Amino acid sequence: MTDGLLRLFAARPVTQIARDLIDIFIVAYVVYRALLVLRGTRAMQMGLGLGIVFLIYLGAKVFGLTTLLNLLSWLLSSIILIVVVVFQNDIRRALIRVGGSNWFTSGREQQSRVIDEVVAAATELARHRMGAIIAFEQDANVLEFVKSDGIHIDSVVTRELLVSLFVPESVNKLHDGAVLIRDLKIARAGVFFPMPETKILDASLGSRHRAALGITEETDAVVVVVSEERGTISFCFSGNIVSNLDGQSLRHALLGLFGRSSRRRRFAKKVAQGGRASLPMPPVRSPAAAAP
Repeated sequence: MTDGLLRLFAARPVTQIARDLIDIFIVAYVVYRALLVLRGTRAMQMGLGLGIVFLIYLGAKVFGLTTLLNLLSWLLSSIILIVVVVFQNDIRRALIRVGGSNWFTSGREQQSRVIDEVVAAATELARHRMGAIIAFEQDANVLEFVKSDGIHIDSVVTRELLVSLFVPESVNKLHDGAVLIRDLKIARAGVFFPMPETKILDASLGSRHRAALGITEETDAVVVVVSEERGTISFCFSGNIVSNLDGQSLRHALLGLFGRSSRRRRFAKKVAQGGRASLPMPPVRSPAAAAP
């Protein structure tokens, strides 16, 4: 087999082999980027479902199941239209990410500015013991998993606006919900997240912390939580919670999680294992292991 492959390569011009390798690399990279965008979304689940349907289609073709084959042929021929209609919001957001400024230096500077505003707001809210929950949406559409999607805002992220949204006044109906940051803007406020599916939770966790864990179990969102009772700052991701952060540690944590993909993976792995990850940080608590 190896000799056959060598003869095949030897019979082709070097330029054509190089062109084929470049072609394969480009396709592999596009598929990889697409999987990163779809990870944790309904589209990924649908993709797995379509894979099963395609296998059934091949089986029907092999065994000559005419009726089933005709039905699946009609379904697969319409799949592009179905995908565009069902996932138009996900496609729009993915294209914005591909062509957006976040991939360039100006985007990273804007990201750093947004993180600084969130850290400043969380620090001020903690000092005044005002509860808050601020979620950074990443690839997965958070609104697909919420109990209530709150109100649309679409505003620049500022410390003053974030603090005002969580002022616990009777006329402020939004302060009990979460603020959702999408594409470096405040997209919505007054959002209510689901409680986690994990059965065993630390009894000291309040409703905001539980809601933050719930949405990070379902999506790849990163959530900052300010405790109203203790005046402490925490952040949650991937069903884990890191508590008792100061402003500097929170900023470093967010920069680590939103950095380049390789750095983000290393950071998340360290924190999930209880490591210190760049700055001295409190140990991570897994909710399933936190209770006695």
